[in-house]
This record gives sequence, structure tokens and C-alpha cells, in this order.
Amino acid sequence: MTLSSQILQFLFTGLTVGAIYGMVGLGFGIIYNATTIINLAQGEFVMLGGLIMVFFTTVLKLPLYIGFPLTIVGVTAIGAIFERFAIHPVRNASLLTLVIVTIAASIFFRGIAMFIWGKDPYALPPFTLGNPIIIGGAVIMPQAFWVLGASMIIVILVGLFFGKTIIGKAMSACSFNPMAASLMGINVRKMILLSFALSAGLGAVAGVVITPISLMEYDRGIMLAVKGFCASVLGGLGIGYGAVVAGFLIGILESFTAGFVHSGFKDAVALAILLFILCFKPSGIFGSEEVGKIKKL
Repeated sequence: MTLSSQILQFLFTGLTVGAIYGMVGLGFGIIYNATTIINLAQGEFVMLGGLIMVFFTTVLKLPLYIGFPLTIVGVTAIGAIFERFAIHPVRNASLLTLVIVTIAASIFFRGIAMFIWGKDPYALPPFTLGNPIIIGGAVIMPQAFWVLGASMIIVILVGLFFGKTIIGKAMSACSFNPMAASLMGINVRKMILLSFALSAGLGAVAGVVITPISLMEYDRGIMLAVKGFCASVLGGLGIGYGAVVAGFLIGILESFTAGFVHSGFKDAVALAILLFILCFKPSGIFGSEEVGKIKKL
């Protein structure tokens, strides 16, 4: 393989992985837009999406077009239940306490998944059968287009939801001033519930489309949450397109680091970027200075 084809291969691989990071980062942004909470259990929704899809399609033998929506509905319901029973009872606590609650939920979801599915990784068949596509000497699996397509569709829908719909604008208003939003007739409790449900459903989509490429196991959510959070911070917390752009950037840098330096260093790339951003531009690439000031406190 020539150098140019290697570069192209690493680029395509980075874009595919980065799309997942971007979708996880979008999940962080949805909840942050409604509550200013950093949900560190977001990666577990991705893990649950992949494993529940495996259950529907390989155990129950349901076809893709039935198992996919059922998985999204199931994980969305888990997100809503999580908000009702874990976040809502302590809604008046400090942000630090709420973040600790999400960490506890992450450990809980991980334990339940290990109990049900065990420690072995699970695979899904690709959604589109066919030979790999070769572009400039680089090999691209058809499933990668599902990942990239899902990422693009989701970022467009999320942008339209928050920018054009009454419910989306109401959710954003809740994060700026919950009391004022309540006085204006917005049901803050329902908006917070909806934000957790939406972020869980989004995580489920990411988990389903990535499992045919990289497998899924009970503890995959930890690193996905870390890298998704890095993408969200790098792009600007609460900015949907920012998280996706930053996810692509992190994925590409990881891919080139693994290919040209050493695969053992690739997971450190996201953490290094996060530390750099928090030190020098905490508002992120597309974030406002006000958000940056909040992060510094």
C-alpha cells in the first residue's frame, strides 16, 4: 500500500469513528442544553443500543427494520426511566452531585449489561451486504456509509429541532433560566425528561450502527463517553454541529496516530485535546465566551 493510499485509509477510518464520537457528543449537548448537566452515563446508552440490537436480531431473529426501531424505543425508555428515578429525585442538588449520580448510573448500567450479556464482545451483520469499496487504494466497508449517513441525518434533525420547533426552544430556555421558563408556561420537568430520552435514543442509534464494524461489549461505554465528551467540549457544549465537527477531528487524529505513531497512543489523543481546550479555549471551537467562563468556574 502506497503512502497516499495509507493516508486515505486512515482518513476514512477516522471519519467513521469520529462520526460515532460526534453522535455521543450530541447526546451530551442535548442534555446540557436543557439542564446544564454533564451526563457521564451517555456512553452506556451507546453500549445498550448495540447489545439490545444484538438481542433482537440474533436471539429473537427479528429483521433489521423491526429490531432497529425497537432498540431505539427501548433505550429511549431506559433514558426516561433513568431521569425519573435517578435525576428527578435530586433535581435541586448541586451540579456536582448530579454529575456523580450520572457516574453511579454508568456503573449500574455497566453491571446490568455484564450480568445479562457477559464479558464477551458481540457482533452484528452489516446492514448492507456486498464487497468493500476501494477508493484510491483505500478499502471502505459499506457499513461505514451507514455510520456517516446516520451522523449527518441526526445532526440536521437535532439542529432543526432546537432551532425551529417550539419544544426545542423550550428545552433550551430551561437551561438558561428554569424559573423564568416555568413562569412562561414551560413544563420544566417534562423538558428535562425529554432531553434524557432524546439523548438515550441518539446513543442507541450510534450503538446500533457501530456494532457491525467494531463489535460491542459491556464496558465499551466508558471510553465512548470520554471521547464523546471531548468532542462536545471541543466543538462547544450544546452546539450540535460543533460536536460532530470535533468528533471527526478527534477520530482523524486518532486514526493517524495509530497508523503512523503507535496504536497504544490513540486513546490518549482525545484526553490530550480535552486538556488543551480546557486550558486555552474552554468555550470550544464554536462556543461563546460565556460558556467558557462557566466551564472555568
